[in-house]
Amino acid sequence: MKIERIEVIPYSIPYTHPLRFASGEVANADHVLVRLYTDDGVVGVADAPPRPYTYGETQESIGTIIEKTFAPQLIGLEILDREQIHAVLRRTIHNQVAKGAVDIAVWDAIGKTLGTPVHKLLGGYTDRMRVSHMLGFQPAQELLDEALRFGEEYGITTFKLKVGRRPLSLDVEACHVLREGLGEDVELYLDANRGWTANEALEVLRRTEGLGLTLLEEPCDAKEAMSRRRLVDKSPIPVVGDESVPTVGDASRELLSGGCNAICIKTARSGFTEATEILGLCTGLGVDVTMGNQIDTQVGSLATVTFGAAHEATSRRAGELSNYLDMADDLLADPLRIIDGTIAVRDLPGVGAEIDEDKLATYRLS
Repeated sequence: MKIERIEVIPYSIPYTHPLRFASGEVANADHVLVRLYTDDGVVGVADAPPRPYTYGETQESIGTIIEKTFAPQLIGLEILDREQIHAVLRRTIHNQVAKGAVDIAVWDAIGKTLGTPVHKLLGGYTDRMRVSHMLGFQPAQELLDEALRFGEEYGITTFKLKVGRRPLSLDVEACHVLREGLGEDVELYLDANRGWTANEALEVLRRTEGLGLTLLEEPCDAKEAMSRRRLVDKSPIPVVGDESVPTVGDASRELLSGGCNAICIKTARSGFTEATEILGLCTGLGVDVTMGNQIDTQVGSLATVTFGAAHEATSRRAGELSNYLDMADDLLADPLRIIDGTIAVRDLPGVGAEIDEDKLATYRLS
Protein backbone atom coordinates (compact mmCIF):
# COMPACT_ATOMS: atom_id res chain seq x y z
CA MET A 1 0.00 0.00 0.00
CA LYS A 2 2.94 2.32 -0.56
CA ILE A 3 2.89 5.20 -3.03
CA GLU A 4 4.94 4.10 -6.03
CA ARG A 5 4.51 7.06 -8.39
CA ILE A 6 2.23 10.00 -9.17
CA GLU A 7 1.25 10.86 -12.73
CA VAL A 8 -0.08 14.24 -13.87
CA ILE A 9 -1.91 14.51 -17.19
CA PRO A 10 -2.86 17.99 -18.47
CA TYR A 11 -5.90 18.02 -20.73
CA SER A 12 -8.33 20.47 -22.28
CA ILE A 13 -12.05 20.10 -23.02
CA PRO A 14 -13.98 23.05 -24.50
CA TYR A 15 -17.15 24.47 -23.02
CA THR A 16 -20.22 24.77 -25.21
CA HIS A 17 -20.36 28.41 -24.16
CA PRO A 18 -18.09 30.41 -21.82
CA LEU A 19 -19.09 30.83 -18.18
CA ARG A 20 -18.64 34.49 -17.23
CA PHE A 21 -18.43 35.89 -13.71
CA ALA A 22 -16.86 38.81 -11.83
CA SER A 23 -13.37 37.32 -11.41
CA GLY A 24 -12.95 35.79 -14.85
CA GLU A 25 -14.25 33.73 -17.73
CA VAL A 26 -13.83 30.04 -18.54
CA ALA A 27 -14.05 28.80 -22.14
CA ASN A 28 -12.08 25.55 -21.77
CA ALA A 29 -11.59 23.07 -18.95
CA ASP A 30 -7.78 23.22 -18.92
CA HIS A 31 -7.41 20.79 -16.05
CA VAL A 32 -4.95 18.23 -14.72
CA LEU A 33 -5.86 14.60 -14.12
CA VAL A 34 -3.87 13.17 -11.20
CA ARG A 35 -3.20 9.45 -10.85
CA LEU A 36 -1.54 8.02 -7.75
CA TYR A 37 -0.17 4.48 -8.12
CA THR A 38 0.54 2.12 -5.22
CA ASP A 39 2.99 -0.77 -5.21
CA ASP A 40 0.15 -3.29 -5.10
CA GLY A 41 -1.49 -2.08 -8.30
CA VAL A 42 -4.15 0.33 -7.00
CA VAL A 43 -4.63 3.66 -8.81
CA GLY A 44 -6.19 6.66 -7.08
CA VAL A 45 -7.71 9.33 -9.35
CA ALA A 46 -8.50 13.02 -8.89
CA ASP A 47 -9.04 16.13 -11.02
CA ALA A 48 -7.30 19.49 -10.46
CA PRO A 49 -9.02 22.58 -11.93
CA PRO A 50 -6.58 25.52 -12.18
CA ARG A 51 -8.05 28.92 -11.37
CA PRO A 52 -5.17 31.43 -11.78
CA TYR A 53 -7.41 34.49 -11.30
CA THR A 54 -8.57 33.14 -7.94
CA TYR A 55 -5.79 31.05 -6.40
CA GLY A 56 -2.82 31.77 -8.67
CA GLU A 57 -2.43 28.15 -9.82
CA THR A 58 -2.11 27.23 -13.49
CA GLN A 59 -2.16 23.95 -15.36
CA GLU A 60 1.62 24.13 -15.59
CA SER A 61 2.21 25.03 -11.94
CA ILE A 62 -0.02 22.21 -10.69
CA GLY A 63 1.84 19.65 -12.78
CA THR A 64 5.22 21.00 -11.74
CA ILE A 65 4.58 21.18 -8.00
CA ILE A 66 3.19 17.64 -7.92
CA GLU A 67 5.89 16.10 -10.09
CA LYS A 68 8.92 18.01 -8.82
CA THR A 69 8.09 18.75 -5.18
CA PHE A 70 5.34 16.50 -3.79
CA ALA A 71 5.95 13.20 -5.59
CA PRO A 72 9.64 12.75 -4.65
CA GLN A 73 8.74 13.18 -0.96
CA LEU A 74 5.56 11.06 -1.06
CA ILE A 75 6.93 8.02 -2.89
CA GLY A 76 7.43 5.20 -0.41
CA LEU A 77 4.84 6.42 2.12
CA GLU A 78 1.89 4.22 3.06
CA ILE A 79 -1.42 5.57 1.76
CA LEU A 80 -2.98 5.04 5.21
CA ASP A 81 -0.36 7.28 6.81
CA ARG A 82 -2.30 10.41 5.87
CA GLU A 83 -0.76 12.61 8.56
CA GLN A 84 2.69 11.89 7.14
CA ILE A 85 1.41 12.68 3.68
CA HIS A 86 -0.06 15.99 4.82
CA ALA A 87 3.10 16.87 6.73
CA VAL A 88 4.84 16.71 3.35
CA LEU A 89 2.17 18.80 1.62
CA ARG A 90 2.20 21.44 4.38
CA ARG A 91 5.91 22.11 3.89
CA THR A 92 4.97 23.96 0.69
CA ILE A 93 2.77 27.02 1.09
CA HIS A 94 -0.30 27.74 -1.06
CA ASN A 95 -0.85 25.39 -4.06
CA GLN A 96 -4.20 24.35 -2.56
CA VAL A 97 -5.66 22.83 -5.72
CA ALA A 98 -2.59 20.67 -6.29
CA LYS A 99 -2.69 19.53 -2.67
CA GLY A 100 -6.42 18.86 -2.86
CA ALA A 101 -6.01 16.63 -5.90
CA VAL A 102 -3.25 14.60 -4.25
CA ASP A 103 -5.40 14.17 -1.14
CA ILE A 104 -8.45 13.00 -3.11
CA ALA A 105 -6.29 10.56 -5.08
CA VAL A 106 -4.96 9.16 -1.78
CA TRP A 107 -8.50 8.71 -0.43
CA ASP A 108 -9.56 7.07 -3.70
CA ALA A 109 -6.66 4.64 -3.42
CA ILE A 110 -7.55 3.91 0.22
CA GLY A 111 -11.16 3.18 -0.68
CA LYS A 112 -10.13 0.87 -3.53
CA THR A 113 -7.62 -0.91 -1.30
CA LEU A 114 -10.22 -1.47 1.41
CA GLY A 115 -12.98 -2.28 -1.09
CA THR A 116 -15.16 0.48 0.38
CA PRO A 117 -16.80 3.61 -1.10
CA VAL A 118 -15.07 6.75 0.16
CA HIS A 119 -18.40 8.38 1.04
CA LYS A 120 -18.80 5.56 3.58
CA LEU A 121 -15.29 6.07 4.95
CA LEU A 122 -15.96 9.79 5.35
CA GLY A 123 -19.29 9.43 7.13
CA GLY A 124 -21.93 7.76 4.96
CA TYR A 125 -24.79 10.08 5.95
CA THR A 126 -26.80 9.76 2.73
CA ASP A 127 -26.42 8.43 -0.81
CA ARG A 128 -27.11 11.59 -2.85
CA MET A 129 -27.06 15.37 -2.90
CA ARG A 130 -29.53 17.94 -4.16
CA VAL A 131 -28.14 19.99 -7.04
CA SER A 132 -27.71 23.75 -7.27
CA HIS A 133 -27.01 25.17 -10.73
CA MET A 134 -24.79 28.21 -11.29
CA LEU A 135 -26.05 30.94 -13.62
CA GLY A 136 -23.31 33.10 -15.19
CA PHE A 137 -23.40 36.63 -16.61
CA GLN A 138 -26.21 36.89 -19.15
CA PRO A 139 -29.16 39.19 -19.83
CA ALA A 140 -31.95 38.68 -17.32
CA GLN A 141 -34.36 36.92 -19.68
CA GLU A 142 -31.66 34.48 -20.83
CA LEU A 143 -30.91 33.66 -17.20
CA LEU A 144 -34.56 32.91 -16.59
CA ASP A 145 -34.80 30.77 -19.72
CA GLU A 146 -31.78 28.73 -18.60
CA ALA A 147 -33.13 28.28 -15.08
CA LEU A 148 -36.52 27.18 -16.39
CA ARG A 149 -34.86 24.69 -18.73
CA PHE A 150 -32.72 23.18 -15.96
CA GLY A 151 -35.75 22.98 -13.72
CA GLU A 152 -37.78 21.19 -16.37
CA GLU A 153 -35.04 18.85 -17.63
CA TYR A 154 -33.31 17.99 -14.36
CA GLY A 155 -35.70 18.91 -11.57
CA ILE A 156 -33.30 21.51 -10.14
CA THR A 157 -34.96 23.94 -7.72
CA THR A 158 -31.89 25.83 -6.40
CA PHE A 159 -29.90 28.37 -8.40
CA LYS A 160 -26.80 30.38 -7.63
CA LEU A 161 -26.69 33.64 -9.56
CA LYS A 162 -23.27 35.03 -10.44
CA VAL A 163 -23.36 38.77 -9.73
CA GLY A 164 -20.82 41.54 -9.21
CA ARG A 165 -21.53 43.58 -12.34
CA ARG A 166 -21.72 47.31 -12.77
CA PRO A 167 -24.05 49.10 -13.05
CA LEU A 168 -25.67 47.35 -10.11
CA SER A 169 -29.02 47.51 -11.90
CA LEU A 170 -27.94 44.61 -14.15
CA ASP A 171 -27.83 42.18 -11.25
CA VAL A 172 -30.76 43.74 -9.41
CA GLU A 173 -32.90 43.28 -12.52
CA ALA A 174 -31.73 39.66 -12.86
CA CYS A 175 -32.78 38.92 -9.27
CA HIS A 176 -36.25 40.37 -9.81
CA VAL A 177 -36.78 38.63 -13.16
CA LEU A 178 -35.66 35.26 -11.77
CA ARG A 179 -37.84 35.50 -8.70
CA GLU A 180 -40.89 36.55 -10.69
CA GLY A 181 -40.34 33.87 -13.33
CA LEU A 182 -39.40 30.98 -11.02
CA GLY A 183 -41.80 31.58 -8.17
CA GLU A 184 -41.33 31.57 -4.43
CA ASP A 185 -40.51 27.87 -4.02
CA VAL A 186 -37.21 28.03 -5.95
CA GLU A 187 -34.15 28.94 -3.88
CA LEU A 188 -31.98 31.79 -5.18
CA TYR A 189 -28.66 32.98 -3.79
CA LEU A 190 -25.89 35.28 -5.01
CA ASP A 191 -22.15 35.03 -5.62
CA ALA A 192 -20.29 38.24 -6.46
CA ASN A 193 -16.77 36.73 -6.66
CA ARG A 194 -15.36 39.90 -5.02
CA GLY A 195 -16.87 42.02 -7.81
CA TRP A 196 -18.37 44.74 -5.63
CA THR A 197 -17.31 46.90 -2.74
CA ALA A 198 -19.00 46.21 0.59
CA ASN A 199 -21.10 49.35 0.19
CA GLU A 200 -22.26 48.26 -3.27
CA ALA A 201 -23.24 44.89 -1.84
CA LEU A 202 -25.32 46.61 0.83
CA GLU A 203 -27.06 48.65 -1.86
CA VAL A 204 -27.90 45.48 -3.82
CA LEU A 205 -29.31 43.89 -0.65
CA ARG A 206 -31.47 46.98 -0.13
CA ARG A 207 -32.77 46.85 -3.72
CA THR A 208 -33.52 43.11 -3.59
CA GLU A 209 -35.19 43.10 -0.20
CA GLY A 210 -38.25 40.90 -0.12
CA LEU A 211 -37.11 38.56 -2.91
CA GLY A 212 -36.22 35.76 -0.49
CA LEU A 213 -32.54 35.52 -1.42
CA THR A 214 -30.86 33.06 0.95
CA LEU A 215 -27.09 33.70 0.77
CA LEU A 216 -24.58 36.31 -0.40
CA GLU A 217 -21.23 34.75 -1.29
CA GLU A 218 -17.91 36.62 -1.40
CA PRO A 219 -19.54 40.03 -2.05
CA CYS A 220 -16.27 41.95 -1.90
CA ASP A 221 -12.59 41.31 -1.31
CA ALA A 222 -11.94 40.07 2.22
CA LYS A 223 -9.04 42.54 2.38
CA GLU A 224 -11.72 45.23 2.63
CA ALA A 225 -11.85 44.13 6.26
CA MET A 226 -13.61 46.97 8.05
CA SER A 227 -16.36 47.49 5.48
CA ARG A 228 -16.84 43.75 5.09
CA ARG A 229 -17.38 43.34 8.83
CA ARG A 230 -19.97 46.11 8.64
CA LEU A 231 -21.64 44.32 5.72
CA VAL A 232 -21.78 41.02 7.62
CA ASP A 233 -23.26 42.81 10.62
CA LYS A 234 -25.96 44.56 8.58
CA SER A 235 -26.81 41.85 6.06
CA PRO A 236 -30.20 40.17 6.59
CA ILE A 237 -28.83 36.95 5.03
CA PRO A 238 -25.62 34.97 5.69
CA VAL A 239 -22.46 36.27 4.01
CA VAL A 240 -20.50 33.28 2.72
CA GLY A 241 -16.72 33.12 2.59
CA ASP A 242 -15.41 31.30 -0.48
CA GLU A 243 -12.18 32.47 -2.18
CA SER A 244 -11.14 33.97 1.14
CA VAL A 245 -11.32 30.63 3.01
CA PRO A 246 -9.40 27.94 1.08
CA THR A 247 -7.86 26.50 4.27
CA VAL A 248 -9.13 25.79 7.77
CA GLY A 249 -6.89 28.56 9.10
CA ASP A 250 -8.39 31.05 6.66
CA ALA A 251 -11.90 29.94 7.63
CA SER A 252 -11.09 30.38 11.30
CA ARG A 253 -9.68 33.87 10.71
CA GLU A 254 -12.63 35.09 8.66
CA LEU A 255 -15.27 33.66 10.99
CA LEU A 256 -13.66 34.93 14.18
CA SER A 257 -12.91 38.38 12.72
CA GLY A 258 -16.46 38.81 11.43
CA GLY A 259 -15.49 38.67 7.76
CA CYS A 260 -18.20 36.11 7.04
CA ASN A 261 -20.75 34.01 8.91
CA ALA A 262 -21.03 31.00 6.56
CA ILE A 263 -18.45 28.97 4.66
CA CYS A 264 -18.26 27.45 1.18
CA ILE A 265 -16.33 24.16 1.13
CA LYS A 266 -14.72 23.08 -2.14
CA THR A 267 -13.06 19.69 -2.31
CA ALA A 268 -11.08 20.82 -5.37
CA ARG A 269 -9.00 23.14 -3.21
CA SER A 270 -9.08 21.31 0.12
CA GLY A 271 -9.28 17.64 -0.73
CA PHE A 272 -11.30 15.51 1.64
CA THR A 273 -8.95 15.86 4.61
CA GLU A 274 -8.90 19.63 4.98
CA ALA A 275 -12.56 19.80 3.98
CA THR A 276 -13.25 17.60 7.00
CA GLU A 277 -11.29 20.00 9.21
CA ILE A 278 -13.18 23.01 7.85
CA LEU A 279 -16.49 21.24 8.35
CA GLY A 280 -15.58 20.35 11.93
CA LEU A 281 -14.73 23.99 12.66
CA CYS A 282 -18.03 25.17 11.19
CA THR A 283 -20.06 22.50 12.96
CA GLY A 284 -18.47 23.41 16.27
CA LEU A 285 -19.23 27.09 15.78
CA GLY A 286 -22.76 26.51 14.50
CA VAL A 287 -21.92 27.99 11.09
CA ASP A 288 -23.76 27.04 7.89
CA VAL A 289 -21.77 25.46 5.06
CA THR A 290 -22.34 25.03 1.34
CA MET A 291 -20.64 22.66 -1.09
CA GLY A 292 -19.21 24.79 -3.86
CA ASN A 293 -18.12 24.24 -7.45
CA GLN A 294 -14.78 25.20 -8.96
CA ILE A 295 -16.30 24.85 -12.43
CA ASP A 296 -15.57 21.16 -12.01
CA THR A 297 -15.68 18.36 -14.52
CA GLN A 298 -17.74 15.29 -13.73
CA VAL A 299 -14.68 13.82 -12.02
CA GLY A 300 -14.51 16.84 -9.71
CA SER A 301 -18.28 16.99 -9.22
CA LEU A 302 -18.29 13.33 -8.17
CA ALA A 303 -15.70 14.18 -5.52
CA THR A 304 -17.98 16.95 -4.24
CA VAL A 305 -20.94 14.57 -4.08
CA THR A 306 -18.78 12.00 -2.29
CA PHE A 307 -17.86 14.43 0.47
CA GLY A 308 -21.15 16.33 0.64
CA ALA A 309 -23.29 13.20 0.94
CA ALA A 310 -21.04 11.81 3.66
CA HIS A 311 -22.04 14.42 6.25
CA GLU A 312 -25.33 15.68 7.63
CA ALA A 313 -24.28 19.34 7.69
CA THR A 314 -23.13 19.40 4.07
CA SER A 315 -26.32 17.65 2.94
CA ARG A 316 -28.67 20.32 4.25
CA ARG A 317 -28.21 22.60 1.26
CA ALA A 318 -28.03 21.82 -2.44
CA GLY A 319 -24.48 21.45 -3.71
CA GLU A 320 -23.13 23.20 -6.80
CA LEU A 321 -22.76 20.14 -8.98
CA SER A 322 -24.13 20.74 -12.47
CA ASN A 323 -21.81 23.04 -14.38
CA TYR A 324 -20.14 20.13 -16.14
CA LEU A 325 -23.29 20.21 -18.29
CA ASP A 326 -21.79 23.26 -20.02
CA MET A 327 -18.81 21.18 -21.20
CA ALA A 328 -18.68 19.67 -24.69
CA ASP A 329 -17.48 16.33 -23.25
CA ASP A 330 -16.02 14.75 -20.11
CA LEU A 331 -13.69 11.97 -18.98
CA LEU A 332 -15.97 9.73 -16.91
CA ALA A 333 -16.69 6.35 -18.48
CA ASP A 334 -20.09 6.29 -16.72
CA PRO A 335 -21.43 9.87 -16.87
CA LEU A 336 -23.13 11.51 -13.92
CA ARG A 337 -26.90 11.74 -14.03
CA ILE A 338 -29.12 14.36 -12.44
CA ILE A 339 -32.41 12.69 -11.52
CA ASP A 340 -35.17 14.59 -9.71
CA GLY A 341 -32.70 17.35 -8.91
CA THR A 342 -30.14 15.05 -7.25
CA ILE A 343 -26.87 13.27 -8.03
CA ALA A 344 -26.15 9.94 -6.35
CA VAL A 345 -22.82 8.77 -4.95
CA ARG A 346 -21.12 5.83 -6.60
CA ASP A 347 -21.56 2.59 -4.64
CA LEU A 348 -18.10 1.43 -5.71
CA PRO A 349 -14.75 1.13 -3.94
CA GLY A 350 -13.05 4.52 -3.80
CA VAL A 351 -14.69 7.63 -5.22
CA GLY A 352 -15.96 5.76 -8.27
CA ALA A 353 -14.40 7.93 -11.00
CA GLU A 354 -13.61 5.45 -13.76
CA ILE A 355 -11.88 7.26 -16.63
CA ASP A 356 -12.71 6.68 -20.30
CA GLU A 357 -9.21 6.10 -21.68
CA ASP A 358 -10.20 6.91 -25.26
CA LYS A 359 -11.54 10.32 -24.23
CA LEU A 360 -8.46 10.99 -22.14
CA ALA A 361 -6.29 10.19 -25.15
CA THR A 362 -8.36 12.62 -27.23
CA TYR A 363 -8.12 15.57 -24.86
CA ARG A 364 -4.76 15.13 -23.15
CA LEU A 365 -2.11 17.73 -23.95
CA SER A 366 1.03 15.69 -23.30
